[in-house]
Amino acid sequence: MKFAILTFPGSGSDIDMYHAVKEVLGAEAEYVQHKETDFAGYDAILIPSGASYGDYLRPGALAQSSPAIEGLKAFVATGKPVLGVGNGFHILAEAGLLPGAFLRNKGMKFRAGRAKLTVHNTDSKFTVDYENGQEIRIPFAHEYGNYYVDEATVAELKANNRIVFTYADENVDGSTEAIAGVLNEQGNVLGMMPLPERAVEEIIGGTDGLPLFNSILKRWSENNVSQA
Repeated sequence: MKFAILTFPGSGSDIDMYHAVKEVLGAEAEYVQHKETDFAGYDAILIPSGASYGDYLRPGALAQSSPAIEGLKAFVATGKPVLGVGNGFHILAEAGLLPGAFLRNKGMKFRAGRAKLTVHNTDSKFTVDYENGQEIRIPFAHEYGNYYVDEATVAELKANNRIVFTYADENVDGSTEAIAGVLNEQGNVLGMMPLPERAVEEIIGGTDGLPLFNSILKRWSENNVSQA
């Protein structure tokens, strides 16, 4: 399986993402710059966190002018998996590939630490290696982590099991319904604010993020590797 790590000016955790996929998961991975438009040679796209274009205007907004966005939308249409974390989630929302928008944290300050999450959907491409209701701890680092969706959208997300992660401890930053991660309607795009690539080895504080990457690989293998 070959992963594209899509980077923009200001991406900050692309190296962490590469290490998680290449060194820990043992899969192929390549950095792909924001000027690229064709992702046909890849099986999955990962959009790391950071501050794309310096977060000017609002986080993720200026990334929409990058040539890569149209290629990203075409890739999503194929049904292949796309994961955006932190600022990558911002980018996916600004591109219209995920619902909602982001506000500044309720405390109006940047926060970092480890969030306790509850896993709600274990049928997705990203979560088959978790158990439903499982609580995990994943690092986070954001100033705009306050995810907002209106009541109608919340109802739709719940009805279609598209809320994958919620905050299990205090919802300090104010996200609607304590949402920490959501899927698109097709189920092949996941956006989440916590950073699973920073939780793939015990030496850095735990491996609760590793099942997410294993899940992507497992689902790809089930569909693409001969069982003969």
